[in-house]
Amino acid sequence: MATIKELKKIIEEKDREIQSLRTELEKKEAELERIIRVSTSVASQLSSVEDILNLIVTVTAELLNTRICSIMLVDEEKQELIMKATQSLDEEYKNKPNLKLYQGISGLTVKEGRPIIVLDVREDPRFYYRDIAKKLGLVSMLSVPMRFRNKVIGVVNVYTSEEHSFTTEEVNIVQTLANYAAIAIGSSQLIEEVTKIREALETRKLIDKAKGILMRIKGMNEDEAYRFLQKRSMDTGKPLKEIASAICLVYEVEKR
Repeated sequence: MATIKELKKIIEEKDREIQSLRTELEKKEAELERIIRVSTSVASQLSSVEDILNLIVTVTAELLNTRICSIMLVDEEKQELIMKATQSLDEEYKNKPNLKLYQGISGLTVKEGRPIIVLDVREDPRFYYRDIAKKLGLVSMLSVPMRFRNKVIGVVNVYTSEEHSFTTEEVNIVQTLANYAAIAIGSSQLIEEVTKIREALETRKLIDKAKGILMRIKGMNEDEAYRFLQKRSMDTGKPLKEIASAICLVYEVEKR
């Protein structure tokens, strides 16, 4: 049978376990609150993409207690990785040159489409900015891919000021936030594409209407009417849409 002293010791141990679990639970709640904040911002579409990306790098750095967090996006045209957001105030880090598409650790993350962990970037020959890392005191790095529609469109990078082995849980947190960043960027690109398609459709309708007016009034066929619009556009230096709109407007006014 346990003595009173032994029972007290058991109770103290249980109390410590409970306190430890409570602390862990509070930490998880804080993490969840921040992630929900990001999720709400992305889902609402009220914030600009720039604001959402800035929120994501700030939240990621807070959650992992890291020195720097940054987001780099793939520029297909330039074949480069361009930094779009960071919570770092270090001008040297913010103004560092762009990476070629598959260059460095970030480029490798894009190429392989998986998280990459580097224990010490100062000593890893794959890391392109070793001089800057030494100057700013950057040590360990985690780089995770941002995917939209099964395509890697960028990376989220985090750096610590001390050697750190990133846990599976930490990788998952950053990956979750990277996914939100990808959704924000992908949605923005889709909206832009839809807007361009709508504008092209409106332009097409306007040109077709103007051609119809010219065919009725001037007795032109369709090709002649289109060439007339093109020539007027070239002569005046105005877009085809503007010329077509002017013809339609004049026609409507004269009709009254």
